[in-house]
Amino acid sequence: MEPQQLPEAAASPRHAPAGISLHDFCGRAGEQLVHFHAMRLRDSLFLWVGAEPALRSLAVAMCSPHDSIPVSTSLLGDASDTTSNSLAQRLARKTKKQIFVSYNLQNTDSSFILHIENRIKEEMVAFPEKF
Repeated sequence: MEPQQLPEAAASPRHAPAGISLHDFCGRAGEQLVHFHAMRLRDSLFLWVGAEPALRSLAVAMCSPHDSIPVSTSLLGDASDTTSNSLAQRLARKTKKQIFVSYNLQNTDSSFILHIENRIKEEMVAFPEKF
């Protein structure tokens, strides 16, 4: 996935009250332009992934001292679509934080989602303070 330049105002880090940090970025997966919105809270992260304004799904995952696989659940959307759940689990394992993920793209192909996940990880490396 190729990183894309955002207009200066959209690419600028934004800070909200009470230690909330907002970070927007985008990338291209094949022909699809994908937008990302990360909201870092004190001990958790909300990550929205989509191409248009929508909130069709929401899942949460967090590490557990009782299992090596983070626990997760779907909070909103079609329970048979596990894309948000799976992505939240993998990011929770990586960050050791509670992760909320809203994946709002039609394409749920595993190779496409791998591109999405890699783009998120690239941004985490480039801007660790935002995650």
